Amino acid sequence: MKKILVIQTAFIGDVVLATALIENLHQQWPEAKMDILVRKGNESLFESHPFLNQVLVWDKKNNKYHHWVGLLFKIRSNHYDVVINAQRFAATGAWTALSGAKIKIGFDKNPFSFLFTNSVVHQFSEKGQHEIDRNHQLLSCLFEAKVAMPKLYPTTSDELAVINYQQAPYLCIAPASVWFTKQFSSEKWVDLINALPFKGPIYLIGGPGDKLLCDQILQKINRKSVVNLAGRLSFLASAALQKKSVLNYVNDSAPMHFASAVNAPVVAVYCSTLPDFGFGPLSDHSFIVQTNEGLTCRPCGIHGKKQCPLKHFDCAKTIKMDQLIAPLLQVEQH
Repeated sequence: MKKILVIQTAFIGDVVLATALIENLHQQWPEAKMDILVRKGNESLFESHPFLNQVLVWDKKNNKYHHWVGLLFKIRSNHYDVVINAQRFAATGAWTALSGAKIKIGFDKNPFSFLFTNSVVHQFSEKGQHEIDRNHQLLSCLFEAKVAMPKLYPTTSDELAVINYQQAPYLCIAPASVWFTKQFSSEKWVDLINALPFKGPIYLIGGPGDKLLCDQILQKINRKSVVNLAGRLSFLASAALQKKSVLNYVNDSAPMHFASAVNAPVVAVYCSTLPDFGFGPLSDHSFIVQTNEGLTCRPCGIHGKKQCPLKHFDCAKTIKMDQLIAPLLQVEQH
């Protein structure tokens, strides 16, 4: 039986996309014993995951380097046959290089890639591959297979946590993002909620840190049946809620990847970033909304920024309401 470790200690959206590796590995080697290593806070994504043996957790905020050393000893003591590193940073590269695994796979941009048994070229451009395709190249030295989709597995308790919100057709809106320029403005979300031709409940979702933003939106809207669930649901419960939603409105952020991982219908709103960067929605029913204006300043970077460099944020302000409402009309016609 093969023992495999997948490493992805980046942000939660990156971890969700890395679940496609787990799907492919399980399809190829269903008897393999698989572990994953993630940053503290993301481990709840894998509660009762059917294909994982163990979740290793790196606490990057408390005694970061002491904990890193402890994990190195843990990795070495587990005697993995294969370590697959989906990141390009030194900390995870050193784990990989020193893991003692027979096969050590990672991207060539990792500073320790020269110590890997298999180094994979990492390509990134504005019209490049999707992230799951880039990650899939890490498996090319092991076997040939079609790219699997990312997947999350909400538990029975997660499903029960949201069942009372699913008694009538509903929408979900995840209005927040870690980065300001990835986040459609709160005023625009208010305008959209007031304009949506939808009679059912609308749920505002997000983490505990998003509750204040959702409260502010809630105070400004003039319709009933809008509920702020930010901070009240686990990651997997949020995914379970999204899964049965008529439509999910999200930014270029983690809730978009949650939707992809449960194949939920989604409208992804792009402000400063582009779907061509390789992080677009993957659901069967997905819609991308972005400005139709030919802004020379867009994109202003690969990742979001804390503020608009030119102070106008036209990439968000020039998105029209009819662009956002059209996907709902299309979904409801089917």
